[in-house]
Amino acid sequence: MLFENVVIAGLAHVEPPHRITSEELCQKLAPLLKRLGAPMSLLEDLTGITARRWWDDGFRPSDAATLAGHKVLKQTGIDPKNIGIMVNTSVSRDYLEPSTACFVHRNLGLPEDCINYDVGNACLAFLNGMDIVGNMIERGQLDYGMVVDGESSRYIIEQTIQRMLAGETSMADLKEQFASLTLGSGAAAMILAHRDQVPEGHTYRGGVTLAATEHNQLCLGHDHEMLTDSKNLLKEGLRLAQRTYEKAREKLGWAIHEMDAIVMHQISKVHTEKMAKMFGVELDKVHRIFPEFGNIGPASVPMVLSRIASEGKLKKGDRIALMGIGSGLNCSMAEVIW
Repeated sequence: MLFENVVIAGLAHVEPPHRITSEELCQKLAPLLKRLGAPMSLLEDLTGITARRWWDDGFRPSDAATLAGHKVLKQTGIDPKNIGIMVNTSVSRDYLEPSTACFVHRNLGLPEDCINYDVGNACLAFLNGMDIVGNMIERGQLDYGMVVDGESSRYIIEQTIQRMLAGETSMADLKEQFASLTLGSGAAAMILAHRDQVPEGHTYRGGVTLAATEHNQLCLGHDHEMLTDSKNLLKEGLRLAQRTYEKAREKLGWAIHEMDAIVMHQISKVHTEKMAKMFGVELDKVHRIFPEFGNIGPASVPMVLSRIASEGKLKKGDRIALMGIGSGLNCSMAEVIW
């Protein structure tokens, strides 16, 4: 899906207030780790994740997405009444129904004719949301659209620790539920627009997507737990990423060494370094967020992009590769020209 007239008018992120270290989580799990003979530094040793962030207790995913939405509207000065669609892409939800988007729509004061709904596709959903909104802009259906995401890992981590300590958790159980402890929290929002409305916007060229849904059992998530076959998820995810990159080379004309920045969804140190090695990417081009924020799901890619933009690490004309893999498995790669 490639675009000629879609630009990023604004991008913002919000970092939760509470820093929770991996050491703190392992201290809570100390009785289990001691019984299994596992080191107290297990979580950080295996993942490279030093900390993650939590919102206040009771703070909802829609509250997080709302903060980011208000921030990007203020940043751009765009009137909320001009937003024609708002897509919420978070894995974390307030309820099964109504959609989390309903709450964000109301909180932001968006107009009644602004389409709003949730799009769920694991860690890939924000990129999917960009494509949905971009396609509507390209077709001339609207001038402005918003993609938001608010992730909260507090409940699932607390429930996982409680469950592990309550029963006769085995090493196999720990491995299966381990990925839950890597999750982080955060929020991001992006406004996309037609180039005629925001000539100075950053070009969103669009991207490519491939599926390998024969591997849909490798990561199964609920609000209270996530069961993962981490070894095979990594192996099959890398295989799918390689095929997707070949398609990006064909459709987008990519040569990875020509990209000025690599923004990828990050799960852990192993995943990030293996992805970089596979593509022959210098690690200093990969802006890493996982050590301090963990796996933030679909908020990861927009938060990294927003952070490096706000830190002045991008200049006009820079080519930026966006890369995401979501359990299922699905993989998308897209390009932004700053």
